Amino acid sequence: MYLIAEQPYIKVERRVTSIEQVDIEHERTMYLYNEKIITKHREFPIKDILDMSYRLVGVKGGLLYLHTSKGVYSYIVKSSPEHFIQMYKMHIKK
Repeated sequence: MYLIAEQPYIKVERRVTSIEQVDIEHERTMYLYNEKIITKHREFPIKDILDMSYRLVGVKGGLLYLHTSKGVYSYIVKSSPEHFIQMYKMHIKK
């Protein structure tokens, strides 16, 4: 198993108290290997990945979608994942 590409993403944790709401951003990294894609809490075998897509949201980033045989998973990204998607399509999806 070898690393092909990395993509930073964020997880937003919302904390609500009786007087305020606070959003906490946790920076994480998604890893594309020749056999699987790994995030902090999930592993997707390459055979289960059907496609990847990206949708720009506002001016600060967008959503990276992993289309899998078990559903679609979305990840908030602040930088374009085009390189990550291209590497997937070049090395995996042929």
